[in-house]
Amino acid sequence: MATALPRLIAMAAILGAVAPNAHAQLSTAKLETWLSGYREAWEKRDAERAAQLFTEDARYQEMPFDAPKSGRAGIREYWSGVTADQRDVEFRSQTIAVNGNTGVAHWSAKFKQASTGMTVELDGVFVLDFDPKSGLCSTLREWWHVRGG
Repeated sequence: MATALPRLIAMAAILGAVAPNAHAQLSTAKLETWLSGYREAWEKRDAERAAQLFTEDARYQEMPFDAPKSGRAGIREYWSGVTADQRDVEFRSQTIAVNGNTGVAHWSAKFKQASTGMTVELDGVFVLDFDPKSGLCSTLREWWHVRGG
């Protein structure tokens, strides 16, 4: 009995340390589900759907030297403006890595500008941090290049 108590305490400590982290970890499947929602939002040009992929206080940094868009309201406003002239959007993505609650993905997009009829192609990378409790994106940082437009 005396040796069982230390074992139980050790087991409880291990389970307490491991269980929350196991639930909180981002997986490739979770990242791909999120990217699918992002694709759907962009292809439908749905700013509300895009905003719902993020935490209330999320930071969305489109350009490395620009101030990030802040919160769902800032993301919704950005998406409403940036997608207004886009038509026939095609978005593709591929997971590069997942580490803890951070995911990295390569993405590309192609669309027509309604105002000019010009086809625009984008190729970029996301670094995404996720909130372990909600599973929503808390920080998006992206780097991309454009052809056309």
